[in-house]
Amino acid sequence: MTNVEKSEEDHIAEARSRLLEAMLPHVAFDGWSQTSLNEAVAETGVEPGLAKLAFPRGGVDMALAFHRAKDDELVAVLEGSGSVQSMRIRDRITHCVRRRIELVSDDREAVRRGATLFALPIHAPEGARAMWETADKIWTLCGDTATDYNWYTKRAILSGVYSSTVLYWLGDEDPTGRATWDFLDRRIDDVMQFEKVKAAVRDNPLAKAALAVPNAMLGMIRAPGTRGTPGG
Repeated sequence: MTNVEKSEEDHIAEARSRLLEAMLPHVAFDGWSQTSLNEAVAETGVEPGLAKLAFPRGGVDMALAFHRAKDDELVAVLEGSGSVQSMRIRDRITHCVRRRIELVSDDREAVRRGATLFALPIHAPEGARAMWETADKIWTLCGDTATDYNWYTKRAILSGVYSSTVLYWLGDEDPTGRATWDFLDRRIDDVMQFEKVKAAVRDNPLAKAALAVPNAMLGMIRAPGTRGTPGG
């Protein structure tokens, strides 16, 4: 990649960030739409052609950019702080999920509009991928070292926990969010119970023997970009 190409990508990224910031007040009324983008273009002075490069697929790219910007903000806030690593694993996950939701507390309508957009069949795969990316960032922040099939199961389960908690939060009218955080605690409890069942199965000689072949097949699965002996 040449320096010119890098400069162009940086230019587009900067425009994307400016447009998102200007767009958010309009998204509450007009959704992740061309109307919201047009308003942001008018307010920022970003060239329409550059705005098109920043969001080539329109609304879905706008919503995804907002979601990923908040993921990146979560990492920036928590990575290297030491506050997460000092907690037990259950509390790490709960803290990260809660913090991620708190980061969009002032943009509830933008999140609601995004949830509506990603509920459409044509955009559902993009929404699921975004949830997976959030779960991956949270597990990474929590110090996950899995490289075998557990890498996938952990992220799949947490994706469900995160997405269901966000939907509950969208309907929670209590400004303290107490009901949402109680809901999150219950979902995390479900995950912990699942892990306990897995551990019990591994420790049961009969179950271990019965699952020897399936476990051997699963043991061949590796996380993306990893090789060699799987981690825990």
